[in-house]
Amino acid sequence: MMKKNKIFFEELEHWVSDLIHEKAGMFHKLQRVCKLLIEEVAHYDWVGFYFVDKENPEELMLGPFEGAPTEHTRIPFGQGICGQVAKDRKSRIVQDVAKENNYLSCSIEVKSEIVVPIFKNEKFIGEIDIDSHKAAPFTDEDEIFLVKIAEKASKIF
Repeated sequence: MMKKNKIFFEELEHWVSDLIHEKAGMFHKLQRVCKLLIEEVAHYDWVGFYFVDKENPEELMLGPFEGAPTEHTRIPFGQGICGQVAKDRKSRIVQDVAKENNYLSCSIEVKSEIVVPIFKNEKFIGEIDIDSHKAAPFTDEDEIFLVKIAEKASKIF
């Protein structure tokens, strides 16, 4: 496992680009991105994508993910951290989920969360959600990196 730093994230970003450009379907590509991130970043314990439901555009539905199964397969906008990001259209880092009033608990092991929106043609289409079993592990570097991953993911929608 490599240490988290800017150079490491730049290398990981190139690996994600390679996955995004594979000849495979969207779901398969995003599943491989989730697997790569959870395997390579020590403090990423759950990695998943949520998409805006085309039939109910005020609700997110779970897409590809790696980590423990979650009961939160559908999340209304505004509910929980993911729903709040969907409503506000801004990234959110929560270093201690126990201090959040609007947190949807996926597991008692989750201590922190980062959620980054995904846009296509300036329209909100989904988000990448990362949970960590460590308290306060996320830095600005995580957010910068995940914004780049969200931009790459938007190209395959």
